[in-house]
Amino acid sequence: MHNGASSARQHGTSLQQDDEEEGKRGSIEEEYIPFVDSDHEDDCGGDGRSTEAMNSSSRVGHEDDTMTESQENLGRAYIHRNASTTLVEQRMQDELTVPLGANVYDGNLVEEAKDEPTDLRSLDDRSRGLRRNSISLPSLNVNDLDALRLQQQELEIPVMVEDASSSSSLSEGTTGTPATPVLPSNVKPMLHFNDESSSDEEDKRQTKYLFRTKRRTSIAPLPALRLNDKEMMSNDFDTHSVMSNQASITSVNSLASLLKEKMQNVPAIIRKKKRETKDYKLRVFVGMLFLIIVFLVGYAYVMYNQKLLNKSYFENIKFHKKTRNFRLLDGKGVDLLTGMLGTGFSVEQPYNCLPENLKTDGSVCYEWTSKARLYMNLAKSPGPEIKCYSFEWETLQDGLQPTDCFDIAEERGYWYGGGMTKVVEYVLGKEAFSASPFVTGDRNVHQWGNALKRYFLNSRGVAIQVDEKTPLYVSVNTYSGRRLCLHGRHDKFAFVNNQTTFPQLKYTICSGPDMKSLHNGLMQKSLWDGLTEKDNDVIKSLLREPVWQIPASKQEDLTETAIYNYTESIIALGYLRLGHVLVNEFWQRNIGDFRLDSERFPTLDETVNILHRRGFRVSFTIQPFISTESSNFREAVARKLLIYERESERSIPALMRYKSTASAGVLDVTNNATIPWLAEQLKKISETVEIDSYFVDFGTAFNIPRYYQCSQTLVNPDEYKNYFMERFEGTLSIFGVSSAVSVPRPPAFLSLPPMNSSWDGLKSIIPTMLSYGITGFPFLMPGPVGGDFVLPTQQLKHMYSYYSLDLPPLPDKELYIRWLQLATFLPVLRFTHLPSEYRDDAVTSIAKELAEIRQRVLPLLERFSSVAMDEGLPIIRPLWMLDSTDVNCFSIVDEFSIGDGMIVAPVLGQGETVREVYLPQGVWKDGIDESLRKGSRWIHNYHVPQNKVAYFTKMPDNTRF
Repeated sequence: MHNGASSARQHGTSLQQDDEEEGKRGSIEEEYIPFVDSDHEDDCGGDGRSTEAMNSSSRVGHEDDTMTESQENLGRAYIHRNASTTLVEQRMQDELTVPLGANVYDGNLVEEAKDEPTDLRSLDDRSRGLRRNSISLPSLNVNDLDALRLQQQELEIPVMVEDASSSSSLSEGTTGTPATPVLPSNVKPMLHFNDESSSDEEDKRQTKYLFRTKRRTSIAPLPALRLNDKEMMSNDFDTHSVMSNQASITSVNSLASLLKEKMQNVPAIIRKKKRETKDYKLRVFVGMLFLIIVFLVGYAYVMYNQKLLNKSYFENIKFHKKTRNFRLLDGKGVDLLTGMLGTGFSVEQPYNCLPENLKTDGSVCYEWTSKARLYMNLAKSPGPEIKCYSFEWETLQDGLQPTDCFDIAEERGYWYGGGMTKVVEYVLGKEAFSASPFVTGDRNVHQWGNALKRYFLNSRGVAIQVDEKTPLYVSVNTYSGRRLCLHGRHDKFAFVNNQTTFPQLKYTICSGPDMKSLHNGLMQKSLWDGLTEKDNDVIKSLLREPVWQIPASKQEDLTETAIYNYTESIIALGYLRLGHVLVNEFWQRNIGDFRLDSERFPTLDETVNILHRRGFRVSFTIQPFISTESSNFREAVARKLLIYERESERSIPALMRYKSTASAGVLDVTNNATIPWLAEQLKKISETVEIDSYFVDFGTAFNIPRYYQCSQTLVNPDEYKNYFMERFEGTLSIFGVSSAVSVPRPPAFLSLPPMNSSWDGLKSIIPTMLSYGITGFPFLMPGPVGGDFVLPTQQLKHMYSYYSLDLPPLPDKELYIRWLQLATFLPVLRFTHLPSEYRDDAVTSIAKELAEIRQRVLPLLERFSSVAMDEGLPIIRPLWMLDSTDVNCFSIVDEFSIGDGMIVAPVLGQGETVREVYLPQGVWKDGIDESLRKGSRWIHNYHVPQNKVAYFTKMPDNTRF
């Protein structure tokens, strides 16, 4: 018995030594001691489990049919509890087994399965449940069994065993030859062999181990190994499996075992294929990942180049150098203004300017070779919250016209300013027109009206100001999309005096927190400079008192008697203040005489004195034109006081037509000798008649001769007006001008263009007032109530600006009333036709009521005229100036506000007594029924009878209903 235990320990020591030697070679796989071969092994995997469960356990564990000692003990306990023996087996066990004492299992399988070395159990315990081997052997006694054991030791077949749980029981660094375990002396063999079932030679080869037969080891292949990136199955190197396969085919049960072995090899093959499939998927994944990386690197390269081209300038400017796309961003990165610069030439890559072409102000410069240069820089800002940027194009060859276009679609905000267009647009962009010179003209004929300013304002808080020396053309919606385009273009009239060899385009873009703040910051400040007390009195008198324009379409209509009778009718009204009597240019025989026609005004001096005593102020209309029939024309030509034909060496005066005058010359106000001469002529009039002030009729840019040449070069024909006003500043008392491109010096008011006596003419007043106010003209004088002229559209297909249109006859009564209702709230109330001419009590009653309303409006007009002098803001304002965040206010063209104290919503349609009214935020008092109304909402179907006008007075914010 002790010899058997010693033999077992020697066997374990030799196994551990072999394992260490194999571990040094780096190719060792685990092999465990096999179970005893039996019929239960075929059915239940040797430990009571099914073959399926055994295969699953093999795959999950070590991929072969091996067990640790704990698993063996667990299986043995299971057999002990569940296996039953036959009577013959029980008898054989009683004869062969020596009892070891009372060692009854208590059913605790957990304790029996611990991985700890224990003594061998009794033969009775171990052999219970093990059926007879299918191989028939002769009956052996103990002596025969010992002899077989010695023969087995002589074979010295090496079997490598390694058990993770029992490795601690093997000594380090020892080797040995495996031998059959020697049983203790008190233990008998567990099996009884049938002598008839097999030969002695087969018994020698089929040595029985204590736990597992050698044939069984072939059923569980060793796990797969990977050597040098090549996968090898266990059969490739398991020579014992081959030997075992050959030794296993000994019976029918052996054939079943072989079949089971082959079936167990199938999962290994499948696993190999799965690994190959996984390798294929890995290759595909790596390939796709490589392509993605290549794509990302290429995309990053392209975007990097785009970023270099689409460079940020001055924090908020984005400009793509190649495509020349432009973006102005706000502080949050949102687009305020988008467009394209340099649309006049092809797209190509620009280069940085050469050092000699750079400016000293630090401007960023790009050059499109031999075509143009673009300079960008920060500009001086009027306030801390406003940022301005300058842009300047210089063309380098003839035929190129720098053009910059900006998006004006509604989603980009509403655009205002510039001036009044031919189609009477208060909001730019609704109509399209081709590129036209940005100079004043007759709105009936030309694209722009009588007052312009190179200033465009957007509702998103962006403004564009174009330099005065730029030969500016403007177009709207003529290129792809809805765009406002600025062109630099030379021509043969408006910009014939080239300031540079090739056209240039220079402008400034400013952005602010909102439209109102930006507009307030950019307006001309402090118009008080140089204002005298007399000038201030003129402003107040124009606000408080009407302007009475003597009706005269012909010379014979204007006489001294006509003036006297007209003033008598004014006095007879009794409910309107006396004011300024305006006499048109027919006070002289010929335009340019600058002296009274003695035949029609023999005693005008006495008449004027009478008017002064009654409280009137007398004003004459003058103009810088001299008719060729005037006696002053010869003198002006001799003294070279007129504008001359270009390239005529100032020898031929340039002629044109002005109103009823068929041919007239134009005084050259750039000539230093012209101003004193004209001042002397006007002084002679004052010595004869006491004139209070003058109204200057400049005409428009198209009233300047086409091939004009002045002593000093003009940038464009409109610069003539600026020269005139500057030269006569302080010399003449001017209370009104007919045209302007800059703010006239107070007390001069800018007159609105002549209005057609029609409902369309009435509807055009408010948009014109709002547009001119936004452009920068705070003091505006509308035309007379009822209109300036009647446009004979049926007889006249083409309108020419030099036509002298007749004053309208007495307008329609309803049109006159609605016109008078609107004019009551405007800065200057102007008449040609008196209300008494209708000889209608209803008209008289309405006029008296409106006169009372006018007295209530005057304090507001005077208050906001002072604001206009201080801040440059208009007296008549659009509703968005009350709330620049209310989108409903942006496009309203039939309402206006007087400062921020009153909203006026007149009826402008024929036969209408109902209209829609919008009130901005706040509390408003209804002028008709004196009710309080909450703002920020529409009033639908608001009833306005013919004798009423809708207006709403702003109330304090804490007013309660």
